[in-house]
Amino acid sequence: MVKQKSGKSVEERPRGGRAKRMGEMIPDVGGAAFRRFGFVQSSVVSRWREIVGEKYAEVSTPESIRFPHGKRADGTLTLMVSSAHAPMMQHVGPTIIERVNRFFGYSAVIRVILRQGEVARTPVRPKPPQLVPLPVELGDSLRTIADPELKAVLESLARGVATQAATFISIGKIS
Repeated sequence: MVKQKSGKSVEERPRGGRAKRMGEMIPDVGGAAFRRFGFVQSSVVSRWREIVGEKYAEVSTPESIRFPHGKRADGTLTLMVSSAHAPMMQHVGPTIIERVNRFFGYSAVIRVILRQGEVARTPVRPKPPQLVPLPVELGDSLRTIADPELKAVLESLARGVATQAATFISIGKIS
């Protein structure tokens, strides 16, 4: 409680609330900058690889989306394209329009403008390893371990060994 000059006490509001993750705040921080360059959603830039596919994402990046005054549909998407790939990208323009509109869920883009320039390469994240069930003989031997941390580490190691063994078995012998 805080006392004011008049002698009345006023209750303070609790501050802040829960702590936020950085991932929750990033769209808010970059949102104004993305809107300035014509992006309604920052996810168009961050998920470009998913929207158009690996092949087209390697040679292009979205630069802006411009809409007619007062509308959020029938826009023009401007792409930065590696110069050698510009003719191919011009040819697949309708496919890109279709994929972007599918992402938005409505006819957001009706035209694509290509600008030739240097496309920054984004590192591709490795796919998470497939979980392989532990072989029965390994699972039984790990049950007797009392330390949960050691048990988790050994289970992880056993999964890795089982995954590698499954890979070698499926490939077969090369002669």
